Amino acid sequence: MIVCSCNVLRETELRDAARAGAKCEREAYARLGCRPKCGQCLSYARQVVRAEQQMSVSL
Repeated sequence: MIVCSCNVLRETELRDAARAGAKCEREAYARLGCRPKCGQCLSYARQVVRAEQQMSVSL
């Protein structure tokens, strides 16, 4: 699913960035070579990154 239409970022890409160590949504964007533009995606991107962090902690 596309999370950010401005940067055409998929949820799987954000999850991969979080697994690679991104601590927040902005850091995940930076690891993917972009930054938030309009900002409408940030709340969902934050949820995705946090969920992935929680998954890695529970393992």
